[in-house]
Amino acid sequence: MEEEGSLLKSLSAGLGREDGLYPTWVVITLAVILVVTITVDILGNLLVIVSVFKNKNLRKAGNAFVVSLAIADLLVAFYPYPLVLMAIVHDGWVMGYLHCQVSGFLMGISVIGSIFNITGIAVNRYCYICHSLKYDKLFSGTNTVCYVGLVWALTLLAIVPNLFVGSLQYDPRVYSCTFAQSVSALYTISVVVIHFFLPIAIVSYCYLRIWLLVIQVRRRVKPDTQPKIKPHDFWNFLSMFMVFVLFAVCWAPLNFIGLTVAVKPALGSLIPEWLFTASYFMAYFNSCLNAVVYGAMNHNFRKEYKRIILTVLQLAYRTDGD
Repeated sequence: MEEEGSLLKSLSAGLGREDGLYPTWVVITLAVILVVTITVDILGNLLVIVSVFKNKNLRKAGNAFVVSLAIADLLVAFYPYPLVLMAIVHDGWVMGYLHCQVSGFLMGISVIGSIFNITGIAVNRYCYICHSLKYDKLFSGTNTVCYVGLVWALTLLAIVPNLFVGSLQYDPRVYSCTFAQSVSALYTISVVVIHFFLPIAIVSYCYLRIWLLVIQVRRRVKPDTQPKIKPHDFWNFLSMFMVFVLFAVCWAPLNFIGLTVAVKPALGSLIPEWLFTASYFMAYFNSCLNAVVYGAMNHNFRKEYKRIILTVLQLAYRTDGD
């Protein structure tokens, strides 16, 4: 009881300081956002992974990228985000240099892995809907495993330069050890272009082609010999498209700010602190959204979520009864 009381006192003291960078209400808001993000991220993405493995209707090649994306989101929820929460509570980094570097490195792996997996999902959906006759050959079981492996190999390759540039630093404005945009303008521009704009362009092309086909099929412009889009395929595509849109919306402000600072460093001082902080926490919040999107827009995921939750509740009830 004494330990619990001392913990509560330290939390109250940390969140109640008025001499920090932000007002108390802002600090509390950021802490609450992060707690919600961590909770929904862990529970939601575990639901996604278990659902795909348990439901035969979800054990498809395209969902290998969905599981891979869920793993990328879980990376930050189990380690970096709790450390950021500790930094918020203590109004500074208290975990030392090694934890700072590792947490920043894992954040980088998570975000790059996320956008590369989203790109993989888009290419998969494009092949499935627009080139359905070649799909089974392109995305056989072996090929799909290789594609997912390639995604993570490219992710690790993309994050390695951070180790040599020395760009992972603690930023008190966002309570995180993160990529320092001011270390190298050329490197920052390269990161934003290769890790954000290029994947966004590829995904946009894939989904644009799918949307054009969907519109043509709906208007019956395509002859009957062309492949038809089934309702469940359309909703599956729509949920993946929404995952992409949310990622782009959540990460665009941070990337545009980074690009602006890299191109014209003088503009960095003109960017409001609140906008910089908000852009980071918007990006952090994105990691918990995908599982919600699947549950809201995909019938198979929603049904499996309910089944898993009911099973867990029944097991908990039996345990309490015993």
